[in-house]
Amino acid sequence: MPETPLDIPRTWAELPDPANPEQRFRVDLTWLTSSWTCIFGAGCRGIYADRPDDGCCTLGAHFTDADDLERVGAVVAELGEDEWQHHPGRGRHGDKDPARPKAWTEKEGDARKTKVVDGACIFLNRPGFPAGAGCALHQHAVLTGTPPHEAKPDVCWQLPIRRSYRTVERPDDTSYLEVTIAEYDRRGWGPGGHDLDWYCSSNTEAHVGAEPVYRSNRAELTALMGHQAYAALVVRCEAHLDTVKRARSAGGRALIPLLVHPATVEAGTVGGRRTRVPRKRTAPPPGANEPARPVAEGPGRAAGATAKKRRSSS
Repeated sequence: MPETPLDIPRTWAELPDPANPEQRFRVDLTWLTSSWTCIFGAGCRGIYADRPDDGCCTLGAHFTDADDLERVGAVVAELGEDEWQHHPGRGRHGDKDPARPKAWTEKEGDARKTKVVDGACIFLNRPGFPAGAGCALHQHAVLTGTPPHEAKPDVCWQLPIRRSYRTVERPDDTSYLEVTIAEYDRRGWGPGGHDLDWYCSSNTEAHVGAEPVYRSNRAELTALMGHQAYAALVVRCEAHLDTVKRARSAGGRALIPLLVHPATVEAGTVGGRRTRVPRKRTAPPPGANEPARPVAEGPGRAAGATAKKRRSSS
């Protein structure tokens, strides 16, 4: 199935942040009501054609800040060698003590990121590993009953949801912080994003979810927006889906391309109603992948990535 264009008609909504009167959310209803889902291990081709089993984990993950690094480090300390194929204790990658960040991270310029080992992120268990292929951090979270987004680097669990910021100046000389929640498309990776061999967010092969993004990614969106703002988001997404439902009537079908993500339309899963059955998932559930470096988007930035180097980072 084809990948849809980057510039598509989108429906946006704005809502105040109930927890912070000085900021407002701008949300992409077209993306949040799409039927995208992670298909890692179930049809994902990987961002590079010569490494299809990596998903988006080839380049490793850059940490947002010290808190992000510390949080992940606490999970790393719990990982056993039976869970983590490239566990430093095996003595293959320098420092053998996983309690020391330098055992599983490296510097790229001024930024710190997860190490790249044998061509991909050090936390990526490869096919054939007894614990299963996929992110060791994600798998550990599932085994221990912890939400995966609390165990993985920020950029990993947010992809392909993108949070960005800008300050909006009003005519009366007041301002507010605008927080945008939207699709993490190829452009989110920086200039190198256009060179990726395959990418999922706008690819019809990945628009096969049983539920729309705002439901299937409830935990991640709540972490990004807060409980009250997420509840307000749900109201707007439901209203948008109701509009889509009405437009699907015989007299309004011409409106569908203006209201629904084209990859969802092409996949035949409008409203999250699966009409095509995807291949059986053989790897961890959505979120098992690791993207690359966050791109600065303003204060509090916690999403974005760059793919400046393709094979040289591996």
